[in-house]
Amino acid sequence: MKILITGAAGYIGSILVPELLKQGHQITAIDNFMYNQASLLNCCFDKNLKIICGDCRDKELIAKHIKIADLIIPLACLTGAPACSKDTIAARSVNLDAVKMISELRGNAQQIIFPTTNSGYGIGEKGKFCDENTPLNPISLYGKLKVEAEEALLIKGNAITLRLATVFGISPRMRLDLLVNDFTYRAVTDSFIILFQAYFKRNYIHIRDVARAFLHSIGNFEKMKNEPYNVGLSNANLNKWELCEEIKKQIKEFYFVEAEIGEDPDKRDYIVSNKKIEETGYKPQLSLQDGISELIKGYQIIRRNQFSNV
Repeated sequence: MKILITGAAGYIGSILVPELLKQGHQITAIDNFMYNQASLLNCCFDKNLKIICGDCRDKELIAKHIKIADLIIPLACLTGAPACSKDTIAARSVNLDAVKMISELRGNAQQIIFPTTNSGYGIGEKGKFCDENTPLNPISLYGKLKVEAEEALLIKGNAITLRLATVFGISPRMRLDLLVNDFTYRAVTDSFIILFQAYFKRNYIHIRDVARAFLHSIGNFEKMKNEPYNVGLSNANLNKWELCEEIKKQIKEFYFVEAEIGEDPDKRDYIVSNKKIEETGYKPQLSLQDGISELIKGYQIIRRNQFSNV
């Protein structure tokens, strides 16, 4: 297939692009390289890869390259509540307006697979799993923009949206601000952490299993199209305290305690069902413990001042 990917050198893209190239797809990768990342250098040998340094909001640029695409994967995003809060104008123009522009420019026959977030569920009912029929109630600007973009794509059709759990794991364009990545880094470098609202729950998924979800969606597009799908580890609906207990299994000296005062600005609290995508044949391959082990090794190499969104 001819695949256009915006934000192709980001946290997800730098894992996904090499996998797509291995399958023989022709990739046009657009990224503005705002973090000065070199994450696609190891793919430059591949004749099926075209790299363009450009902005996903550039209508002329996108219109030029979207014409020949069989599939569009809009990964370009200001990801996470803190990044969106820091620059609300850029957040809206990148996370929503650019996605709507792509939707308007693409033909009805052109496929699109879009990563959204299960943070759209906001605060769920205690003990009740959020599935794809659960009403969306995002509480951050990031969540609200993702929900609106998803709605626009599904209304037009010929689209699949993947509601990703909180992603973890090593990527060439690393992020240390994601919860598992952050907590494991603190365990490795500081050996302690102070938790705020330690019993807020959320779901998790390894970055390579996210890439597999895209590959699975491409291979099963006709069966899955025009629907949203939760993508996460069904055995990893954990609160922050439970996550720390998982990390402590590999870093024995890790100490954690809950603060008596103060609060987490991220109020998300929900558990998620991933049954719908699992019934299509998709199964994650990497556990939370696999990811923690990988991160511990990676943190012998990298430090926080190199990798952050805000």
